[in-house]
Amino acid sequence: MDERYRGFPDGFFARDDASPDERFYAPTRLVTHLDQAAIEAVGVLYAELGLTGAVLDLCSSWVSHFRVPPARLVALGMNAAELERNAQAASWLIHDLNAEPQLPFATGSFDGATCCVSVDYLVRPVEVFDEIARVLRPGAAFVCTFSNRCFPTKAIHGWLAADDDGHLGVVREYFHHSEGWGTVVAERRTPPGHPGDPLYAVWARRELPTGSPT
Repeated sequence: MDERYRGFPDGFFARDDASPDERFYAPTRLVTHLDQAAIEAVGVLYAELGLTGAVLDLCSSWVSHFRVPPARLVALGMNAAELERNAQAASWLIHDLNAEPQLPFATGSFDGATCCVSVDYLVRPVEVFDEIARVLRPGAAFVCTFSNRCFPTKAIHGWLAADDDGHLGVVREYFHHSEGWGTVVAERRTPPGHPGDPLYAVWARRELPTGSPT
């Protein structure tokens, strides 16, 4: 195990269902895991972050929640039937990040990356975040969005044991424990007291090379 995981409690990344993820994600689920207001909040944030060029959508499905699709969206996920239905994606591929954190893309390939309602399922997040930093161009943003719902048997125990504020802290730590990131921002993106699904987000930008203008 990578030494950078020593700061997390024993069993933090264990799951009730440790069977191969490809089995769990084999059934096609053409559903959304957020209500409409939360989905709109995702799209607003993507626009604010300027995710308009070549964008990698990790743990993707049949929808990617952009208000305006980026110039080239690459959807990486686990179910071919779902990914084929993603009208915003220019291309897609099957890739299990828990089995293989290394991404099959060249260094500096993307202008942004997203992970919507799936960061809670990563069992090797530090390596995944390292890889995302590698494939992003300097200054590009990576944003994780999530709510208070999940598939509990596949979510890591550390996530299930935390509350909403704790979830923000968990993802913030993933950025801090991985390499190549600038300032980390963690926010609730739907108003307090909002009657529907809450939407939370944590993001950072790929560090600029030393000496580059800010």
